[in-house]
Amino acid sequence: MQSSSRALLVLFFAAVMAVEMGTVGAGGYGNPVGCPRWSPCYYRKVRCPAECPSTRPWNRHAKFCHIDCYSRRCEAYCKKPSRECDDKGSGCYDPRFVGGDGVVFYFHGQKNEHFTLVSDPRFQINGRFIGLRPEGRTRDFTWIQALGFMFGSHRFTVGATRADRWVDAVDHLQFSYDGEALELPEGYRSTWSSPDGLLMVERMGRTNSVTVKLEGMAEATITVVPVTKEDDRIHKYHIPSDDCFAHLEVQFNFYGLSPAVEGVLGRTYQPDYVNPAKVGVEMPVLGGEDKYRTTSLLSSQCNACLFTPTGEEESMILPVAEN
Repeated sequence: MQSSSRALLVLFFAAVMAVEMGTVGAGGYGNPVGCPRWSPCYYRKVRCPAECPSTRPWNRHAKFCHIDCYSRRCEAYCKKPSRECDDKGSGCYDPRFVGGDGVVFYFHGQKNEHFTLVSDPRFQINGRFIGLRPEGRTRDFTWIQALGFMFGSHRFTVGATRADRWVDAVDHLQFSYDGEALELPEGYRSTWSSPDGLLMVERMGRTNSVTVKLEGMAEATITVVPVTKEDDRIHKYHIPSDDCFAHLEVQFNFYGLSPAVEGVLGRTYQPDYVNPAKVGVEMPVLGGEDKYRTTSLLSSQCNACLFTPTGEEESMILPVAEN
């Protein structure tokens, strides 16, 4: 009996070590970790880079192994546990985007308004903008306060709660799923998944940082940050003393976008898109407020939107090609 228990323990720890070392694939390694049955990489053998051998490292500050389950090459690469504001698909600061074409641009929008960031036939992501307009300025300073994800008949939101002053240890993330408040316990690697498995939310730190995954569609690393006193001094925002304008900084990855994809950020992923942002300009601003303005965080309607809500989630589970 004792020998059987020891054997089971050995098998258990061997399995844990296999996951921790980040080796995935077919044959003797079992099914790919994190790659669903319908992805092109389900039966492919992938090894994580030596500098990030684990998909779930114990150290929350360490880079982790990420496997692109929707790339034809099924590559594994290292990712930082927080957003990367200079990579393609990022939206940070006030707000500054890096398009799918690698070009940096700013989109100011308007405070207390909503704009479609990405609209594709399979999903849509909207953003709620907050901001202020100091006396004498002709436009608002704006930041992204919340994101609304729509896919199939489902709705998910993530937002930054208001903060008089910033304390790192206090969590400022707020979630909802299909109209109901969603509680995600604080703690590194705390996770929640939707009943159909199409949506997963995972904390990348004890507080204020999560990864949101829409299976086969999009992934977003989201961090809540304040407008700091130094930012206020440099940019002359005139932030009030009772509000640090907590907002989201985000890094997106998209899978299998249609060629007609639209949105403030989505348009830059069109194969024939020519970015009008002027090279060499310190703050190249792109417009599009009228095309991408929408009535609420979870409205699929805008002048250029492609997404139409459905109740047929199964239609979204399709093998997709590499962007």
